[in-house]
Amino acid sequence: MSSAAERFSGFADEYDRVRPRPPAELVDVIVQWAGTGSRSVVDLGAGTGLSTAVWAGRAARVVAVEPSADMRAIAARRIAALPDAGAFTVVDATAEDTGLPDGCADVVTASQALHWFDPARVFGEVARILRPGGVFAAYDCDWPPCVDWESDAAYKDFERLVDELEAARGLRPAYALKEGHQDRLRRSGLFRHVTEIALHSRDEGDAERLVAVARSQGGVVALLAAGVDEADIGLTHLREVANRRLATTRPWWWTYRIRLAVV
Repeated sequence: MSSAAERFSGFADEYDRVRPRPPAELVDVIVQWAGTGSRSVVDLGAGTGLSTAVWAGRAARVVAVEPSADMRAIAARRIAALPDAGAFTVVDATAEDTGLPDGCADVVTASQALHWFDPARVFGEVARILRPGGVFAAYDCDWPPCVDWESDAAYKDFERLVDELEAARGLRPAYALKEGHQDRLRRSGLFRHVTEIALHSRDEGDAERLVAVARSQGGVVALLAAGVDEADIGLTHLREVANRRLATTRPWWWTYRIRLAVV
């Protein structure tokens, strides 16, 4: 997680402004699987608290685990504004070494974060802090949101260029793989049942937000910090297309991939 913390240092405010908020229905699914009344939740790689705050009014105790000081500061401000702020705690730790007691959680979540963790270590830590029958929910949303076909095509070209340049410059983190989470969870042998579902959420935005979302991705942050030009990663072209196609605010449709694992 240290490489993720370093990448987003100094970028937390922009990240928080443009990233999507997890839908309430996602919490409904997790709660139904956990099947318990008074819930204790641990949110790994909590970032700015977008994935932590969704538990307001839904859990007796929520711990946000986040190693980035910038991200933690925003998460703390967000949590302080919640009506049940006293139920929340933000801790400086990593997903692989939370420092939390054995069996302390009914639910452990990882929102847009599992690809930053070391799978050889994090699954054992998750299983350790979950009570028997507890649920691990790791979820990501597909990029980009479904908005417009031409903007989508430009975004896909942009992502391809980012992947190529990140690999060529040796900037790709060791664990940054969003594919295969379900198989890795199964192969760990730590969970009694593992499945994956999809859930859809509606949001909205315009050209400026779509470009800002693109700039908020870890590979882009690293490349721009390394001095790579926006045109070389397709960001200039994406901006041109988005400005032409998304001049006004339009509905965005996100698809969330949720991996559910029970200890």
